[in-house]
Amino acid sequence: MTDSFFLPDPDIPDPDDAFSSAPLRLTIDLGALADNWRDMARRSGKARAASVVKADAYGVGIEDAGQTLYHAGARDFFVAVPEEGVTLRPHAPEARIFVLSGVWPGTEHLFFEHDLVPVIASEEQLAFWMATVSEHGDHPCALHVDTGFNRLGLPLEEALHLAEDVSRPASFSPVLVLSHLACADDPASPMNRQQLEAFRSLSAAFEGIESSLAASAGTFLGSDYHFDLTRPGIALYGGEAVKGVANPMRPVVTAEARILQIREAKKGQVVSYGASHALSRDSRLAIVAAGYADGYLRNLSGHGVALRQTGLAGAQGFIAGHKVPIVGRITMDMTIFDVTDLPPDAIQAGDYIELFGTNMPVDDVARAAGTIGYELLTGLGLRYERRYLDAE
Repeated sequence: MTDSFFLPDPDIPDPDDAFSSAPLRLTIDLGALADNWRDMARRSGKARAASVVKADAYGVGIEDAGQTLYHAGARDFFVAVPEEGVTLRPHAPEARIFVLSGVWPGTEHLFFEHDLVPVIASEEQLAFWMATVSEHGDHPCALHVDTGFNRLGLPLEEALHLAEDVSRPASFSPVLVLSHLACADDPASPMNRQQLEAFRSLSAAFEGIESSLAASAGTFLGSDYHFDLTRPGIALYGGEAVKGVANPMRPVVTAEARILQIREAKKGQVVSYGASHALSRDSRLAIVAAGYADGYLRNLSGHGVALRQTGLAGAQGFIAGHKVPIVGRITMDMTIFDVTDLPPDAIQAGDYIELFGTNMPVDDVARAAGTIGYELLTGLGLRYERRYLDAE
């Protein structure tokens, strides 16, 4: 009997080859994602920890992230729009999936067909949902109440009136009431306690119905804020949740870009658009295949953008054990790093610079642009080749 074997199909690219040759690439550590959820579940104490997977799971990929978090133990998920819930459903078959934007005419069939839970946030949505369930039959919903954020949610007074209204339809029986903290990333803010007290009155009014107030940062505020369900988001993906506190979460996403060229430039020569940066020494410059079209924000530039005129330094990359600064303006497809201080043989064209990740925390990079890690993660462009490191 002869041994049998399969020859690789030449028309199907090897994903490992695609990753190793890609101009831009992301390494996504699903094991770290699962560990971060377990960490937040532990910090949630007696409350259950949900998983927020909106915006394509903060850029990670909702299918892979959802499946990983479900296998880690998450049974409650939050998405922004019903289409995200439809995508998630096959990967979290027994989970409750809450849709934060609620339900609107033309989308109601998605909630029934895919067992999604609308989060009702206004009188208009409430009226429409009551009409919908009267026609299609009972279906769970949640109620979002504003406790001071002034963004989304039924006003607190109206929600309390609704809770006491004996004439409200029996079909309106929310499975969850929730609100959102405005300043949870600042533990010293008095706004946290003000919203907590308001939410306590809401939770008491809807006695017997589960309550949820804390997202990632709120979970770190302690057990007073946990209620029945916490809603960690950015912490799952390795981002900072609280200002001024060492981030305990494991990094999940590492973004890298290939060096297209290393060039020599003389002292006094200028770099990139606008000639905004003149070199103060003879320099070696690494031209890298990442730009603002890839979510590598223009405000990360070393020079020549409005934010830099405030005196803040631009961002850095990481290569060969060293941090290297951006010089000149970031362009649509390329960024220039000053690699003069690296040994001449330390790097070459084709090598990869880490834009953010295990050596360059995403929030440190974001601060250089005057923004937050959320924006870098959710703004990742379409040109990254992805490699997923499986959870155990």
